[in-house]
Amino acid sequence: MKRTATAVWNGSGKEGNGNLTTQSTVLNKTQYSFNSRFADGIGTNPEELMAAAHAGCFTMKLSFVLGAAGFTPENIETSCVITLGDGVITNSDLVVKAKVPGITPEKFQECAADAKANCPVSKAYNMAIGMEASLV
Repeated sequence: MKRTATAVWNGSGKEGNGNLTTQSTVLNKTQYSFNSRFADGIGTNPEELMAAAHAGCFTMKLSFVLGAAGFTPENIETSCVITLGDGVITNSDLVVKAKVPGITPEKFQECAADAKANCPVSKAYNMAIGMEASLV
């Protein structure tokens, strides 16, 4: 399975602007800019999208892990904070709150640790990067 997204940027890094479109068109020419990334400008930014991806992936993985352990969650809510400092993404911090009937706190912690270690996005955040570049 492959998923795609396209970024378009116009102008310089600080004064320019761009837009992002995803295969599903959930993002459809959604604006991003220096201000939306480094200040309080309107639009999205790569770190916000990384946080959404990690929160979503982890939460779904936790549901699967709990199911495999014999538990059906009523609700799982996860927030994620991606930290960018000095041009480097340094942290992805997850905060999860779940309602899982019949589970002990110890078993829940075990399942959450499994999901954190094994969701595909967690694994991808320490990855080799490939690139194909060409001039048109």
